[in-house]
Amino acid sequence: MHEELRAALAGLLDGLPPKQAAQAVDRLIANYRGRTPTDAPVLRDRADVAAYAAYRMPATFEAVRAALTAFAARVPDWSPATHVDIGGGTGAATWATAATWEGHHSTVLDWAQPALDLGRELAAQILPDVTWQRQAIGEGLTVPAGTDLVTVSYVLGELRPEDRRAVVAAATAARTVVLIEPGTPDGYLRIREARTQLTEAGLHIVAPCPHSDTCPIVPGEDWCHFSARVSRSSLHRQVKGGSLPYEDEKFSYVAATTLDAAPAPARIIRKPQLRKGQVLLDLCTTNDKLQRTTVTKRHGTQYRAARDASWGDDWS
Repeated sequence: MHEELRAALAGLLDGLPPKQAAQAVDRLIANYRGRTPTDAPVLRDRADVAAYAAYRMPATFEAVRAALTAFAARVPDWSPATHVDIGGGTGAATWATAATWEGHHSTVLDWAQPALDLGRELAAQILPDVTWQRQAIGEGLTVPAGTDLVTVSYVLGELRPEDRRAVVAAATAARTVVLIEPGTPDGYLRIREARTQLTEAGLHIVAPCPHSDTCPIVPGEDWCHFSARVSRSSLHRQVKGGSLPYEDEKFSYVAATTLDAAPAPARIIRKPQLRKGQVLLDLCTTNDKLQRTTVTKRHGTQYRAARDASWGDDWS
């Protein structure tokens, strides 16, 4: 699915003057890094949408896929029949959902018609069972009862506080809700706030947290986030102005559900530190505590597992 998305994006900026594309990218970066939420679409026309898709879709896809994969590992025999992508824009989260499960119908809701139009164009013949629907994202939003999966990725930060709460409240009509935000202190705080709202609505947390109790991280001292490796195409490097063949997308997320699913006993919340004959793992555990565990060669198979473990993995 990653290669199909890359191929769909390959000719996206054809015919768009390089200067116009660069200006659109610069403006979008300023908007997405700003601290002032907007109640109007950030993506105004096709030039904006093309620049956004080339600049952001690969990283958004990988972050959402990582979050969905972590959830899917806890419910290996389940797959959604219906999926609603709130604020889905050009559909990166819908592509990630299709990379995780098969046979479902997705509905992408967004207030920017140019984003929906381009998303439909990118997905044509590859993601056939998708409905692209214009919808204001905020108060008044509803999700059909019985929806299996709702995704909300890189959207909450664009909204006013009251609209954020309305979107999360609407999402709780689904059996499973997966929220993804940038892996910044502010992004984590938005996820933390939404996490509380989800548990108060009766959902339980399956990932990344190994419990549904209060997050043990102290805001202002640290934040919970993870990393997804993104391979860059030549188009992606051109739009980003970078030379490396990859980048690392930092993201925060929460997956909550009404399904009969148990979280992992612990999760690795920092990049494992490899030392001679030992591995240091920073864990969030089921007993609502953060702890550092040292795994040495004398632990045998556990040591080998620790050497192969990655930031964000389950840990037993």
